[in-house]
Amino acid sequence: MRETKQQGIIAQKKTEVAKTQNDGGKKTQTILELINDPAMQAQFARALPAVITPDRFARIILTAVRNTPKLAYCDKASFLAAVMQSAQLGLEPNTPLGQAYLIPYGTKCQFQIGYKGLIDLAYRSGEVSIIQAQTVHANDTFIYELGLEAKLVHKPLMTGDRGEAIAYYAIFKMKNGGENFVVMSKDDVIKFAKRYSQAYKDGPWQTDFDAMAKKTVLKQVLKYAPIHSENLAAAMYNDEKALVIDEETGEVLANGVDLADEEPTPEEIAEAAEAATADGGNVPAQGSKSEA
Repeated sequence: MRETKQQGIIAQKKTEVAKTQNDGGKKTQTILELINDPAMQAQFARALPAVITPDRFARIILTAVRNTPKLAYCDKASFLAAVMQSAQLGLEPNTPLGQAYLIPYGTKCQFQIGYKGLIDLAYRSGEVSIIQAQTVHANDTFIYELGLEAKLVHKPLMTGDRGEAIAYYAIFKMKNGGENFVVMSKDDVIKFAKRYSQAYKDGPWQTDFDAMAKKTVLKQVLKYAPIHSENLAAAMYNDEKALVIDEETGEVLANGVDLADEEPTPEEIAEAAEAATADGGNVPAQGSKSEA
């Protein structure tokens, strides 16, 4: 038994030596080692807003990896790109705040913003007075009208069973008086998710449907919001880029790009998380009022 244990230790050491030799004499860092690396924390410091310290952010990422062990097996390029997206937006991933998530898909990691993260970024712009997303239940009083005199009334049932969720809506009101809303039935949300989300059959759509539905209507109404926020624009743009499958190889591609398994340079990390311009598009039933 002792000899077998020693043989196992020797075999493990040989594997580590071979791995080091294959890396040109440099031992490959694990995900956890990368997070604790001072050079990586320096990258966090450059990306993070002043309200979040690099130490705190690193602890949040470490907790995320420990709570979701599959993250430790993601390739470093996709993991660090996702982490840097979270840092640049100033959102804490995989916490009870529900602002954002680091989600493993096989060996790839994807950053996904939560609906509370969208709300937080909208308020940070300083241009919004009210923004929210709500669930409509079968026994609630709910009235909405479109046209030149758009109208939205929602009176949740206060006592008794509210019934199942039948619709979702999001509203915003600007400090200058402009406002808008978008309403989607539950069936519309499901059809939208099946069409645009590669992860509909798995992940948060199955474990937290209401949160994903609220995020969907928020993204639709925000396309009409005249908010001048690069962070919000980048979050909206990046969230539109879902993981896709290479039809020829069957390989999962993060954001439609095959990410190399090699360790990225700081420049590549920053470039991967660089903010992009906002995307537009048509949305379901919506009404608005605005002032010139």
